[in-house]
Amino acid sequence: MRLGSAGGLVHILRGIDLAVEQGETIGLVGPSGSGKTSLLMVIAGLEEATEGSVKAAGMEITQLNEDGLADFRRAHVGIVFQNFHLVPTMTAIENAALPIELAGGNDAFSRAEAALVAVGLGHRLHHYPSQLSGGEQQRVALARAFAPEPTLLLADEPTGNLDGATGAEIIDLLFDLQRRRATTLLLITHDPALAARCERIVELKDGAIIGDRASPREVTRAQAAL
Repeated sequence: MRLGSAGGLVHILRGIDLAVEQGETIGLVGPSGSGKTSLLMVIAGLEEATEGSVKAAGMEITQLNEDGLADFRRAHVGIVFQNFHLVPTMTAIENAALPIELAGGNDAFSRAEAALVAVGLGHRLHHYPSQLSGGEQQRVALARAFAPEPTLLLADEPTGNLDGATGAEIIDLLFDLQRRRATTLLLITHDPALAARCERIVELKDGAIIGDRASPREVTRAQAAL
């Protein structure tokens, strides 16, 4: 992947070759500027790959136009950002229902309510983001991401703006929802302990994958099964 700049073309991602199984959890690690967020954006079809191909949910998304990419995201992708990205003029339930409504799904509000109950916000359905704490806003963002039952969840430093205790609660919820729904998870983090909760750890540097290994937890589990 290349982007233009005043100094010419800049290679953001180089020679990426990554296969992820359905339901697998991947921790993406590496220094700032290594290409982690760019990789997620390419997978989601929010950034265009200038070379190669991207296949997700059985689709060759590099061949899709903007409308096709939007349909792909609505049908298959949930995204959780560091900064929540809730619509400030919408209540919690309206925010959570939004992707279902955009996809033309049925029972958007009942599904959104179920998702909010699942993240412990059944009592905050009609509160606006400004009336919620940071942790509660990220819970709404989780509910919004999981309510449409995506095939793939992309999480970019989801606890970056939260204190340690609140962040730990959010991560517990994230992995609990992922397990219950067998959602494929790609998680960007700078926290080695958090990355270790995934099945695989993929390390990026200067736009290239320099490591792809089973997490310590997964190695321990495999050894125990022998």
